[in-house]
Amino acid sequence: MSEPAGEAKGSRESLEGRAAALDATDELGKLRAQFVLDDTVYLDGNSLGALPRSVPGRVEDVVRRQWGSLRIRSWDESGWWTAPERIGDRIAPLVGAAPGQIVVGDSTSVNVFKAVVGAVRLAGGGGEGREGAGVRDEILVDATTFPTDGYIAASAARMTGRTLRPVAPEEVPDALSGRTAAVLLNHVDYRTGRLHDLPSLTAAIRAAGAVSVWDLCHSAGALPVGLDEHGVDLAVGCTYKYLNGGPGSPAYLYVRRDHQSRFDSPLPGWNSHADPFGMTPDHVPASGALRGRVGTPDILSMLALEAALEVWDDVSIDAVRTKSLALTDFFLECVEAYVLDGAVEPVTPSAHAERGSQVALRCADAGRVMRRLIEQGVIGDFREPNILRFGFTPLYVGFGDAERAARILSRTL
Repeated sequence: MSEPAGEAKGSRESLEGRAAALDATDELGKLRAQFVLDDTVYLDGNSLGALPRSVPGRVEDVVRRQWGSLRIRSWDESGWWTAPERIGDRIAPLVGAAPGQIVVGDSTSVNVFKAVVGAVRLAGGGGEGREGAGVRDEILVDATTFPTDGYIAASAARMTGRTLRPVAPEEVPDALSGRTAAVLLNHVDYRTGRLHDLPSLTAAIRAAGAVSVWDLCHSAGALPVGLDEHGVDLAVGCTYKYLNGGPGSPAYLYVRRDHQSRFDSPLPGWNSHADPFGMTPDHVPASGALRGRVGTPDILSMLALEAALEVWDDVSIDAVRTKSLALTDFFLECVEAYVLDGAVEPVTPSAHAERGSQVALRCADAGRVMRRLIEQGVIGDFREPNILRFGFTPLYVGFGDAERAARILSRTL
């Protein structure tokens, strides 16, 4: 098969050679062997991370020994009861949080609901909540947010008697006022891969007396977050993307330590009770991040997640970020070299400070193009109406993968 005309702009041999050299010196390259992968180029880890090799054996042990033999004794003897906070402490360093502030359980959507309603209650108004709070009757939400976040923010606004106001993240500082109770933002835009300025936006929200809620679904495990360092109030995230927890693996909720005694969850279940087995008619919330628990933990998927997180032992999130930027830079360079002018348009920012760990390309007939790519062994996805998305998971994606994906994209177009 002949090479596409677009390759005349760059040397395939030189780019393949550079990819091989970069892979040979990649300090994270050895981690690829810890995942179940074939010879496809898997660039959809921003939707579903690859399977870590440690997970199947752990799940079999949970099913056969812990559930099959120990049965109910496993709540104590196998540590089932403490799994939500224990696994939360494993996630904590990946998002820049000290132990004791993250609880794992429920879906991202449920945790967004807990966080937004909890944020409104923390902000208070009329003398309650944050010092100097007035009538805080407005919730700001990222206008470009993942749809579910918007749906839940709207429901939370109706429930709490607040008004919902969608704004672009960069417009948040000017939109803040004494009316603002809570602000829900995405750290990385799921369509474009744009990284929003968490430190400065969080500082602006705090200065306005409002409560920040960050959705970390597309940043946790891909880049440093710095929840504690930057004073984030509440945060949520999924674990099945860059954390490789498996389809539908449980999400997590971060509650900053100095808010925990006042965090009032809208879902006070028996698992968040100070005395869960007391079975009293009144709810007395547990101390600490355990207030974010609701019902019985989903043990099978939770312990699969715990096994998956073992691949992060001794891995620096800063090293992951360095490789992520190098990978996405190299992919964009290969696309520019191989693809005919005008066939695709990058919509992911070129500036490192504004880029997550995915590259989004605007392309005519993107759905059909992605189907053709998948047929040829390049696995990405697309978003309506015309966006090709390629997620780069530094733990198992290499520079050779990036070059091959760009070359096959050029041939396909």
